[in-house]
Amino acid sequence: MNGAETLVKTLLASGVRVCFANPGTSEMHFVAALDRHPDMRCILCLFEGGVSGAADGFYRMSGEVSATLLHLAPGFGNAFANLHNARKAQSGVVNIMGDHADYHLRFEAPLKGDTVGISRTVSHWTRVCAEPGRVAGDAAEAVQAARGKNGQIATLILPANMAWDAAEGYAVAPPPPRLQRPSAEEIAAAARALRQPGAVLLVDGPVLWSDLGLLAKRLTKAAGARLMQPFFVSRFRRGAGAVKIERMAYRIEDNLNLMAGAPALVLCGTTRPAGFFAYPNLPSTPDDPDTRLIDLCTREMDIEWTLQALAAEIGEAELGPEDFMPPDHPALPEGPLTLASVGEAIAALMPDDSIVVDEGISASSHLAPGLKRARGHDALTITGGSIGFGLPNAVGAAVACPDRKVVVLEGDGSGMYTLQSLWTMAREGLDVTVVIFANRGYQILRDELAAVGVTEVGRNVVRMFDVVEPTLDWVALAKGHGVAGVRVTDMAGFNAAFAEAMGQRGPRLIEVVC
Repeated sequence: MNGAETLVKTLLASGVRVCFANPGTSEMHFVAALDRHPDMRCILCLFEGGVSGAADGFYRMSGEVSATLLHLAPGFGNAFANLHNARKAQSGVVNIMGDHADYHLRFEAPLKGDTVGISRTVSHWTRVCAEPGRVAGDAAEAVQAARGKNGQIATLILPANMAWDAAEGYAVAPPPPRLQRPSAEEIAAAARALRQPGAVLLVDGPVLWSDLGLLAKRLTKAAGARLMQPFFVSRFRRGAGAVKIERMAYRIEDNLNLMAGAPALVLCGTTRPAGFFAYPNLPSTPDDPDTRLIDLCTREMDIEWTLQALAAEIGEAELGPEDFMPPDHPALPEGPLTLASVGEAIAALMPDDSIVVDEGISASSHLAPGLKRARGHDALTITGGSIGFGLPNAVGAAVACPDRKVVVLEGDGSGMYTLQSLWTMAREGLDVTVVIFANRGYQILRDELAAVGVTEVGRNVVRMFDVVEPTLDWVALAKGHGVAGVRVTDMAGFNAAFAEAMGQRGPRLIEVVC
């Protein structure tokens, strides 16, 4: 047995069953060890950003930690953007990053890089295996760290000789430490604040997709407070039967109006809201300067216990039909193709308990009104704002929930960052329907340019924002990755294509020219 073998045995003994991988030479002994353990499901992604995005989506929908297999510092660098999104989503991920044999690091080999430095910029926990006999223990601690504080990024750096040298045994990850809780005095102060007319309880995490949402709704109803959620969250329940929770807006101007006059803002499982960017003559945060800000329970604390303690202090009101989204499914729209109509068509045809991965970017706001009227489903958003999240996140979600339909709403520009994920969908036979909104450019950048006051643009702006000359052919791109695709330009075409996708299993792509 060698160090790599003890690593795989430790991951399996600790409940890690999936490894999203893009291996290189320094990981070959780890690859061989994985091959000897077919109970570990290994899923190849053709780009490291697909690996990290899939691990993020897997955790969001399963609550289980997966492993990634990444090659040295450059490979980890390719994975960085979606690890950033995973960190913002509080997804638990164990990265296994290979490295040169430790005695080889004194030479300036082509792939030598600062593995520790690049890991620490995005990981909560980083360790370099220093002895083959300690690989198992290090791996167990990595799994424990990834499960801690409601989900963290843990990176274990495995020099090649730690993998191939002799070692024995395995370890089992201990449970993470108990989560911290607010004091009784802090609970009482928050309860008093929430009883003020117009006060807001801002929540995130499992409150948005589990029964904790019912508890949050009952206690805020009893207090007479508003219940709200951030705009970008890892997962939230939407559609028929979902608890009504006000969702903050994307634009800082809209959120200033939304939060105006609130006497208190109590945070539970989230951070103080801030604008996506800074803009001239606008504040960075949308809360009213006169609002009392109470940071009751951070993202890393015990959210469930905190809500239960708040409910014990405030009381719980009974909920009625008015507290839930009604079963108000739209009819299948006809006529010209618009983004609003596409949203209504998806809502009309998408089956109950689907998963929607939303990276529609500028299209998303037009789709949202229709999607609110869909059957109950889970929505995943781009928590860290780093584009290229949608397609790989859908891979992970589909692996986690093989019996549920996964629908990706994807911009054509952002989709190009990780289009290799289509190949993984095809190879694994994942039940994912990809809807590409082909507006032939980075429309969100056009909007942002206007938001900072630029009203006249010339050739350079056009050349940097437009995705034409040549125009992307998403049907051909899908086919080249093994996924059936169709292009639609009217509602009749979209309705037929989406209905067909919902009636079949396996990956499909619909390019919507908009």
